[in-house]
Amino acid sequence: MSDFKLTHFLTALAFLSIFLLVPSAAFAETLAIKAGRMINTETGRVETDQVIIVKDGAINAVGKGIVIPKEWRLIDLSSKTVLPGLIDCHTHLTDETSLDPIIELQKTAAQKAFESIPYARRTIEAGFTSVRDVGTYRALVDLALRDAIARGDVVGPRVFGAGCYVTVTGGGGALTGFAPDIKIPFDLEFGKCDGPWQVRSRVRDLAHRGVDCIKIIATGAVLTHGSNPGAQEFTLEEMQAAVDEARKFGLKVAAHAHGTQGIKDAVKAGVASIEHGTFLDDECIALMKEKGTYLVADVYDDEFIQGEGKKRGMPKDFLEHDANLGQIQRDNFAKAVKAGVKIAFGTDAGVYPHGQNAKQFAWQVRYGQSPMEAIQSATINAADLIGKKTELGSISPGKKADLIAVSGDPLTDVSILEKVQFVMKDGKVIKQ
Repeated sequence: MSDFKLTHFLTALAFLSIFLLVPSAAFAETLAIKAGRMINTETGRVETDQVIIVKDGAINAVGKGIVIPKEWRLIDLSSKTVLPGLIDCHTHLTDETSLDPIIELQKTAAQKAFESIPYARRTIEAGFTSVRDVGTYRALVDLALRDAIARGDVVGPRVFGAGCYVTVTGGGGALTGFAPDIKIPFDLEFGKCDGPWQVRSRVRDLAHRGVDCIKIIATGAVLTHGSNPGAQEFTLEEMQAAVDEARKFGLKVAAHAHGTQGIKDAVKAGVASIEHGTFLDDECIALMKEKGTYLVADVYDDEFIQGEGKKRGMPKDFLEHDANLGQIQRDNFAKAVKAGVKIAFGTDAGVYPHGQNAKQFAWQVRYGQSPMEAIQSATINAADLIGKKTELGSISPGKKADLIAVSGDPLTDVSILEKVQFVMKDGKVIKQ
């Protein structure tokens, strides 16, 4: 063979090798989805007889009357209502109904990680294609789960993890209730810090470990021994330090806050969201509107705590903490909705079983939201809160192909969202 022919042969062989080595995803098929009814979360309207074109894991086009070539794969949802993938902004994906944090000393971090695998699958099969995971006692286990899902090792939602609870010594995010001579493992105290400079140090450490957000415990907690949910724990200065330091790394801060003064100081400090918001008052509401702070209120999970929690032997002090708080929280949620506070969907799933996240929709509607507003809280609003509005939260060109479908009309009966029949994430069908 001449040198000229040999050179051309080797060149062709090289190109062929490159072609064979390119992942199949690079040549992914184009999908066409027929949507009988499609909820446009940006406009708040329902559009009929839509065609959604999906290519390379993203939405390529949306509209009526789009011609579908024969070679494209067709998914016919013309008898269904199609929505963007749902987003839960307050989950604990590596925990489930443990009832008492003492179980954290009975399991290794590896056990917690493996146990979370079915939780992740149940969550995405329920239609929640993204979640914000706002804390775990075993530090960084949520990030390990996040990365396993992103690699494709585990089936689950897209996870935006906080890594741990950032809490004061003995605070609402600490593992408490033990004798003082009991040594708590390091990863169960990872988020403990006192004073502005310790807070900054902890936020820096978490940022360098790759968290997606910061979760601070501004007040006491319901499910913590020796805690007072209404009491403020971090000072205004400490919360300002957390927000300032997080901002340097492009991170938002979520504040667990039940008590009134803790809510006010967290909002003044510049947190992106108030989680729970049980004792909101008019001043809190005015501050949140002024600052654009989101309220993420788990208005359903009290049903589990006061029902199944009692049956399963939840500690007496937890039940006492929770007594009457549920109704106070719901009434104040209604006031916040009426006043126009921004609402993002968050359930505290993990306190009750994962995969039942959608049960909260009916409670948000019961306490003041329209079905469309409740859906927007779990789509476009939630995407805005987590800083991913350009990628998630609506069915529009350029966004990730996260789609779900249900039978019937969730704008007539929002509880229909508890029975999701089709789930797609990144253009891949998870449930059909």
